[in-house]
Amino acid sequence: MNAPLGSAAQSSLSASARQAQVVQALRPHLPVHALIWHDEDTVPYECDGLTAYRQRPLVVALPETEAQVSAVLKACHGLGVPVVARGAGTGLSGGAMPHALGVTMSLAKFNRIVKIDPVSRTAVVQCGVRNLAISEAAAPFNLYYAPDPSSQIACTIGGNVAENSGGVHCLKYGLTLHNVLRVRGFTAEGEAIEFGSEALDCAGLDLLALVIGSEGMLAVTTEVTVKLVPKPQLARCIMASFDDVRKAGDAVAAVIAAGIIPAGLEMMDKPMTAAVEDFVRAGYDLDAAAILLCESDGTPEEVEEEIGRMTGVLRQCGATAIACSENEDERLKFWSGRKNAFPASGRISPDYMCLDSTIPRKRLADILLAIQQMEIKYGLRCCNVFHAGDGNLHPLVLFDANDPDELHRCELFGADILETSVAMGGTVSGEHGVGVEKLNSMCVQFTAAENAQMFGVKRAFDPAGLLNPGKVIPTLSRCAEYGKQVFRAGQPMAFPDLPRF
Repeated sequence: MNAPLGSAAQSSLSASARQAQVVQALRPHLPVHALIWHDEDTVPYECDGLTAYRQRPLVVALPETEAQVSAVLKACHGLGVPVVARGAGTGLSGGAMPHALGVTMSLAKFNRIVKIDPVSRTAVVQCGVRNLAISEAAAPFNLYYAPDPSSQIACTIGGNVAENSGGVHCLKYGLTLHNVLRVRGFTAEGEAIEFGSEALDCAGLDLLALVIGSEGMLAVTTEVTVKLVPKPQLARCIMASFDDVRKAGDAVAAVIAAGIIPAGLEMMDKPMTAAVEDFVRAGYDLDAAAILLCESDGTPEEVEEEIGRMTGVLRQCGATAIACSENEDERLKFWSGRKNAFPASGRISPDYMCLDSTIPRKRLADILLAIQQMEIKYGLRCCNVFHAGDGNLHPLVLFDANDPDELHRCELFGADILETSVAMGGTVSGEHGVGVEKLNSMCVQFTAAENAQMFGVKRAFDPAGLLNPGKVIPTLSRCAEYGKQVFRAGQPMAFPDLPRF
């Protein structure tokens, strides 16, 4: 087993000597313009969407072919150099934050749609293809790719595979996992590997679900086969207002309990609706304590029947106002606010940290009320938007990263939300991944034995531990130290040892 660069076996090398060694090893395999190592050139790669934590990589490689990807991985493996794969950099958990003594492999140049097959309703795309570009390419065949993260205009399918991304329509159509048939990539040793199959089943163990959501720790993805679905004949969206967050939360559970699976079921609290309304003028009710967006799609007959049933349930649950889109422009207008929640929050705060936990649907109101108390406790504001139908929360804690105290309180606030979610029967991550953001909270959700099992899976694919090391799975020593800090402080203490902005 090779020792990763920076281990005792390599400690005698200075950073500059290590860098020179890596550059020399990669030069034969990449064009001159595809290898970057000067500080001013590596700055754009120092973080992903979690901008509060930054680290410049030793070297950035930008391969253009699968042969180059393989060669880079083989060279790095031979030197024991860590590799962090990077897509568009839109991730929100620090999953693409570089390793200080490693190579960041940008796959942005893998942006070709290989094939659209309208008969089998599939698309074969390279990992750097934007999520929305798949639907745009499939549109002439009246097909589209269903998972639609809010960042779909920029995020790539490779990143979606890494994080198992969802979106506002994941309640009915599923996450990335449910819409991918095959993933092709390379192991840490540079060997080609495929997961899944374009057929209905694959030979041997089905490891597709294992690699999707593995955050670049098991393999580097280069090509993906996705499912395409027919565009519905009609889609309409209900916007329902509530004067109490508990009524809104109960309404979400009631819709699902009535046997209705909406195409989308989203919830936004009053601070968030105010932020987005000022930004996009979506027509939101600014007096409501919370609003729900409930969408139905299908044939006109199906939509009319489902809209009627949902309207009845929402009224029974205490909706103070209900509006239903009458045309496609109005439907898109309703969704424009939800889709722009993150940039709208950026307009009212220098920085924000977007959390991503899950809870049982019946606890939606409980977590919102708990977050309101946390705002007082930590002296920070929080806007909330939820994939309410499947209990996936996206609280946005507003802070100023230039103020160390505010950043620290934001860390504590975020950890409190995650760990309260676990206490309510949920998880620390729904679709943004763990990355570096949630390492400490993983100590709360999983036992030492469970984390050891996850490390066992990691070792089976990457024995040297070179792919995206230090992410996702906390070490036993980290959990032990975190436990001591929590015991001493009487509250969570997140990210004690990460490079900060």
